[in-house]
Amino acid sequence: MIAGKKVLGVIPARGGSKGVPGKNIRELAGKPLIAWTIEAAARSVYLDRVIISSDDDSIIQTAIAHGGDVPFKRPERLAQDGTSGLAPVVHALDELPGYDYVVLLQPTSPLRTVEDIDACIAQCEKSGAPVVSMTEPDKSPYWMFRIGAGDRLSPVMGHVESTLRQDLPAAFVLNGAIYVSDVEGFRKTESFLTEETTGYVMPKERSVDIDTLLDFWLCEAIIANKANN
Repeated sequence: MIAGKKVLGVIPARGGSKGVPGKNIRELAGKPLIAWTIEAAARSVYLDRVIISSDDDSIIQTAIAHGGDVPFKRPERLAQDGTSGLAPVVHALDELPGYDYVVLLQPTSPLRTVEDIDACIAQCEKSGAPVVSMTEPDKSPYWMFRIGAGDRLSPVMGHVESTLRQDLPAAFVLNGAIYVSDVEGFRKTESFLTEETTGYVMPKERSVDIDTLLDFWLCEAIIANKANN
């Protein structure tokens, strides 16, 4: 609860991952991937309840074994390849009314901390606007080009005078770790991205979004390095 208002956390974890089969319950540094998000969310001072939304029995059993709250099994129609990533949030709010804020925590972002989660919730309450977590991209969009007719290049962001990174405008990319909104506003737009949305910047070492085996290996290396320092 924050400022007397109730906060619901939603961890969406469908089965059927194509890139890495069983991704959400694949072991990462000694525990299933989804457990990292369950454990971080459980330490939040603002989240009143955190639920897992899944269509997959193995994910549900693993989540429960690691302290997860699974109040329902997600309908198959909301667990297809083409299903919007926000559909589980809408469904959770329908099933569990009475909350003032909703927080989306994807299990593929295991390195976010409870401090990141609570800072985003506090920022949302203070600003009165949705909050999304972000990080700096590996490559500046000012160095990106389109290839047109005759293989000719045109800059995505327009011409810039300098090619030195430190001279380029700052740019940020969604890292997929945390999304926060007041429920009333989310219901109207069914999006965390509006004209009023504010950004919460996280460092790259906490912004890995797992999609491939390489991402798993990178996370394991970061966790091991942190444990040794």
